[in-house]
Amino acid sequence: MAIKGSLKEASLPDVIQLLFLGRRTGCLALADRHNFGTIYFDEGHIVYAAIVNRRDRLGDIMVASGRITPEQLAAAIEQQRGERDHKLGEILVEQGAIERRELEQYIRHQIEEAVYYLFTWSSGTFNFEAGVRPEREDLLVRINPEFLLLEGARRVDEWSLIEKKIPTFDIIFSVDRAHLGESAPELSGEQRRLLPLLDGTRDVQQVFDRSGLTEFEAGKALFGLITAGFARRVGTSEATAPRVNDSRVEEHRNLGVAFYKASMFDEALREFRRVADLRPGDSGAPFFLGLIALRQARWEEAADAFRQAIDAGGQQAAALHNLGLALERLGRLDEAEAAAGDAAGRRPPLVSLPGYADADDADAGFERLSPDAVVLGGAAPQPGPEAAAESAAVRVAIDTALARMTELERGVILLAYRDGLTQSEISERLGWPLGTVKTRTRRALAHLRAALEGDDGPIGSGSPSRGMDGHGTR
Repeated sequence: MAIKGSLKEASLPDVIQLLFLGRRTGCLALADRHNFGTIYFDEGHIVYAAIVNRRDRLGDIMVASGRITPEQLAAAIEQQRGERDHKLGEILVEQGAIERRELEQYIRHQIEEAVYYLFTWSSGTFNFEAGVRPEREDLLVRINPEFLLLEGARRVDEWSLIEKKIPTFDIIFSVDRAHLGESAPELSGEQRRLLPLLDGTRDVQQVFDRSGLTEFEAGKALFGLITAGFARRVGTSEATAPRVNDSRVEEHRNLGVAFYKASMFDEALREFRRVADLRPGDSGAPFFLGLIALRQARWEEAADAFRQAIDAGGQQAAALHNLGLALERLGRLDEAEAAAGDAAGRRPPLVSLPGYADADDADAGFERLSPDAVVLGGAAPQPGPEAAAESAAVRVAIDTALARMTELERGVILLAYRDGLTQSEISERLGWPLGTVKTRTRRALAHLRAALEGDDGPIGSGSPSRGMDGHGTR
């Protein structure tokens, strides 16, 4: 049973206490305007937490603590660019920069800091879905929430004082060198780390990012310097120009996907409309807007959105299929049949759609509006392999790839693509955690994709730049 509410009526600590006492397992999703965070529980204990669009500062923290060098971090980041599914910490372990035991300690620290940050949210909504597990289950921790609740309460109280001196992160501070020299104070290690960064050009956010400290540590240190008169405000950073940039579009897109996966369709609608406004030619935004309209039974809007996605050149087969579904619900059966026929003739290449490749890894499988209507996309990160099996050569490749898989991987693939089960249904049938089903499905599909693509690229793909991975057909 889902637990939903407003953070104004029930604080996050109260919600966490409730889940802990009830020994609940699942995902607590929190949304506050343009922010979105998740906390995963296993029998009441926190095992993972993350915040969408919040910078991963694991590498910065390791460099600042002296555990790794800036060169080691740069090498790991460079390797990660070519391996998007590979976590930065795992790369550092593989490179021998840190030990796995250390990585687990840093991950625990990150999870704790994410929860502490979420404690500062006094408005927004929460939604707990039972039984949902993190996508990655190989680096989970187990944290007793009672400790976090005590420390979090202390931090919230302190942060309310810090905010009086640092109300926004666009303020620029500079060190008063004369006053500092006259007083010769005994500064903390955190304050000494901030001093060279307070040069009158960097705003608070830039100082915090460069410091390698957590926001609370850096905020507390800066608060002390301001209160003692050693740091003074000299201005604010320039307002972000209203120009379109990749990071801004990506932030709205990530939030939209996160809201969509949490079934928060109104919030997802807002974010994808923003993507469409910022980048009118984006094909993924109208596709998601169509999916949301389908979920909300707004058939005419769904049809218009899928037509826009088709005109923009993205996700042709899935958009045509879903267009046909919307037209069918509108009673326009001839048009629906034509769209379905066009969809059947569009063989999707097994590659990623730029910008959306990893959008829905966490909800692989097929979603249904009804037993006889399948929505393609949104929660399906991998294309159905049978969609490419239109020739004997492809069938042979699929059979060969299936034969080379382990029994576990082959079983998951057959249950999903032959029997049409969702990943939740597979989890229930096999008695596996949902995260395990997702991991084995992705691994099996990777093997299958490699067999189908071969050396000459995806079979049936006219161009590798347009794909269905993330929102594919079956």
